[in-house]
Amino acid sequence: MSQAKVIIADDHPLFRTALKHAIVECIDNAGTLEANNFSELLAAIEVTPSLEIVFLDLHMPGNNGFTGLTQLQNHYPDLVVIMVSSDDNDQTMQKAINFGAAAFIPKSADLTTIASAIDAVLAGDIWLPELIEKNENQQTAIANERLAKQLAQLTPQQYVVLTQVADGQLNKQIAYDLNIKETTVKKHVSAILEKLEVNNRTLAGLAYQQLMLAPTENVSINS
Repeated sequence: MSQAKVIIADDHPLFRTALKHAIVECIDNAGTLEANNFSELLAAIEVTPSLEIVFLDLHMPGNNGFTGLTQLQNHYPDLVVIMVSSDDNDQTMQKAINFGAAAFIPKSADLTTIASAIDAVLAGDIWLPELIEKNENQQTAIANERLAKQLAQLTPQQYVVLTQVADGQLNKQIAYDLNIKETTVKKHVSAILEKLEVNNRTLAGLAYQQLMLAPTENVSINS
């Protein structure tokens, strides 16, 4: 069984190579793994209990915005997640931190900057590029942090049910997909509504959709 400490989840080989160089400099015996998509990432995490840090591409296949980040926090709360992307506008980077990422590394960063980010995270700090303008609405930041905490309180199966509710699926469809009873789905939905502090499944779905990037944030992004 692999004793790797770090996994890079990114569909761009060149950036994975750059990250690996920085990781070797910062972490002794890191034993880095790689994943091309979010499904590969989850499979690797399942069979590699030694993993401690995940580098997660904001736009990799299977990950829509911050849905992957919150899923990892829900299913594997001990993992430290560092977001990476060329979509490095200030709002997106700040949102990543609000939703629980330990750092956001732009893909334009050089090896020295990447190493600085890794060192900061290893020291237990939150890292963002120095020149970022902290102009986010404070109420929005608080709301995002609150949502992240609420999602973390869901059981893994409740989290999966929420994703399907947000996708517009009915209880009967969800029960079939998850191979559980429809009454069990109803119990999960009730628990989800209570934990998210909303009154109906539509509002629960809308809450989850806040994790996704708006179309204007996702235009012409290649990573």
